[in-house]
Amino acid sequence: MTAAPPAGPGVVKTAPGPTAPPPTPKSRSLRRALTRALPVSPAVVLLVLFLAGPIAYCAYIAFTDLQLTGQAESSFVGFDNFRDAFQDAAFLNAVWLTLVFTVLSSLIGQNTLGLALASLMQRASKPVRTLTGGIVITAWVLPEVVAGFLLYAFFRREGTLNAILDWLHLPSQNWLFTLPILAVSFANVWRGTAFSMLVYSAALNEIPKEITEAAEVDGAGGWRRMWHITLPMIRRSIGTNLMLNTLQTLSVFGLIWVMTRGGPGNRSQTLPLFMYEQAFQKSMIGYGTAVALLLLVVGSLFSVVYLRLLRTEV
Repeated sequence: MTAAPPAGPGVVKTAPGPTAPPPTPKSRSLRRALTRALPVSPAVVLLVLFLAGPIAYCAYIAFTDLQLTGQAESSFVGFDNFRDAFQDAAFLNAVWLTLVFTVLSSLIGQNTLGLALASLMQRASKPVRTLTGGIVITAWVLPEVVAGFLLYAFFRREGTLNAILDWLHLPSQNWLFTLPILAVSFANVWRGTAFSMLVYSAALNEIPKEITEAAEVDGAGGWRRMWHITLPMIRRSIGTNLMLNTLQTLSVFGLIWVMTRGGPGNRSQTLPLFMYEQAFQKSMIGYGTAVALLLLVVGSLFSVVYLRLLRTEV
C-alpha cells in the first residue's frame, strides 16, 4: 500500500465540523404523532368549526336569559336556567318519560327484536330472508315524518289497530290518549329495528360455525348456545349497537311530534319536545338551550357507560 500524497502548499486542512446529535426518543415520538395527525387535520378543523363551535356557543347561551321576542339584549344569569329546570315539574316529567322511552324502544325493543330477527334470518330460507329484510329496512329508510303519520293512522281511535281488534271482538281504545308513551315507543321500535338487525346479522356471520356445531354436538340447546357462545362472542357489537341506538333515541323529535305533539297534556313529552316548547313556543332560548345541554350530558353519560362496558373483558 502506498501512503497518501502530502497536501500541496495551497491546500488547507480543516477539522471535521460537529455532527448533529441523534434524535431523542421524545422527539421521535412527537414527529411520529405529527405525521399520523396530519392526514386527519382537515377533518379535525371541520369538526371544530361545525360541531365544537356551535356546542360552545350553545353552552354560552345556556347561561344567559336570551329570548326570541320582547328583549333588547341578553344578560348573563349563571346557573339560574339549570336551577329552574331541576325545580320545574314539567322538566322532571320530561326526564322520566325520556328514560322510559329510551329503555322501552332502544335498550329493550330495538336491541332485543333486532337480535331475534338476525338470529331467525340465519336459519331462514333465502326468500324469507329477502322478504323480511325488505319489510324491516323499508320501515327504517322511511322519513321520520312519514313514519310518524303511518303510526298515527295505526294507533288513532279509528285506526288500523282498533279495526283489527274490533274484527277479533277484542276491546279497543284510543291508544294515543290512554297509552301515549307506549305508542310512541312501539313506533320507534318499528322504525329503528332494522339498524340493530343489520348490526347483529354482520356480527353473527363472524362467529365460526365450528364452534356452534361443536356445542350442538355436545348437547347444548338453542338458549344455552345463545347465552354461553353467541352473546359473549358478539359482546362488542352489542355495546356498539346499544350506544348508537341510545343516542339516536334520545334525539327523536319528529316521530313523537307527529303522533302526539307530546300530549295529551305532557304524557309523552320527552326532553327534545320540552326543549322545543321552551325555546321556540315560549321564546325562552336560554332556558331551552340549557335543557338541550342537559340532554347532551345525558347522552354523554350513556356513551361513557357503554364505552367502559366495551373495555371490560368477559
